[in-house]
Amino acid sequence: MASMAAITTTVLLFFIMILYSSTINATTTTTQQRFKEAPKFYNSPNCPAIQQSDKCSDDAVHVAMTLDATYLRGSMAAILSVLQHSSCPENILFHFVTAASSSTSFLNTTLSSSFPYLKFQIYPFHDAAVAGLISTSIRSALDCPLNYARNYLANLLPSCVRRIVYLDSDLVLVDDISKLAATPLPNDAVLAAPEYCNANFSAYFTPSFWSNPSLSLTFASRRPCYFNTGVMVIDLERWRAGDYTTKIEEWMELQKRMRIYELGSLPPFLLVFAGNIGPVDHRWNQHGLGGDNFRGLCRDLHPGPVSLLHWSGKGKPWARLDANRPCPLDALWTPYDLLQTPFALEA
Repeated sequence: MASMAAITTTVLLFFIMILYSSTINATTTTTQQRFKEAPKFYNSPNCPAIQQSDKCSDDAVHVAMTLDATYLRGSMAAILSVLQHSSCPENILFHFVTAASSSTSFLNTTLSSSFPYLKFQIYPFHDAAVAGLISTSIRSALDCPLNYARNYLANLLPSCVRRIVYLDSDLVLVDDISKLAATPLPNDAVLAAPEYCNANFSAYFTPSFWSNPSLSLTFASRRPCYFNTGVMVIDLERWRAGDYTTKIEEWMELQKRMRIYELGSLPPFLLVFAGNIGPVDHRWNQHGLGGDNFRGLCRDLHPGPVSLLHWSGKGKPWARLDANRPCPLDALWTPYDLLQTPFALEA
């Protein structure tokens, strides 16, 4: 009887441990995530001085990102990577766009606790502005209204902010962001991004689009190439002058009437800008590390040097690490992970 009681107790403890482990796992994937404080990074001697109150300085590098609880862990890693590799980290101004329904106080507190010296501002984005324009895509995560906030940056950010670097939350930089921010834009270009002209551009639109001459002729005077919208340098002055938000919305409205693409927020950007953007070296967006949009399989880097690693696609490094199924390249993301685990030991 004693041995049976011992076995029963052991089994019970085993299930309690599983339950506790599941609870911990659930906790670290919600808004209860807690993050470590990042080290402070200082400017090099040759950096221009920028005052804390100067939100519009042209000497600053303005970085725009979206921010929400789901991708917060990725955002924190991205911020750390930007600061760590910058020669003038104190001159980087972050502009975070978050859903108006989000807990802004939680996000603000989290940023301030982990980055006490960070210069940043949070802008609420009202889902209603775009919700009626969103069409279902091949992956439900792509249909989140916040994915479309990049269309409205020119309206959300102060008019004195003239140029920004837009970054997704599932990436890390391993180079100085000021090099990317200094990308020259041709006279008529509104944005710059790495182009991938070997990709099958026609695959981003439906047969209905290509069979309709009034639509397919959109690209008649351009040589369009695929580019990933997760890393862009945007001239907000030119964007506002050309009212490009309206141009993107017009394509989204057409998509609601007749399906001309499958991918969510990317195709409207391609329709408006492809073939007329400033060039950026591929090293600044080694994308696709999250695999495809269906299975999220492991991928290797593209040939050539690397300044930015981007886990675009279904698989995110933090999720694969938590599931104990990391891809080899996920090890390159781990050093920037600021998540405070329940079992972390104090130094």
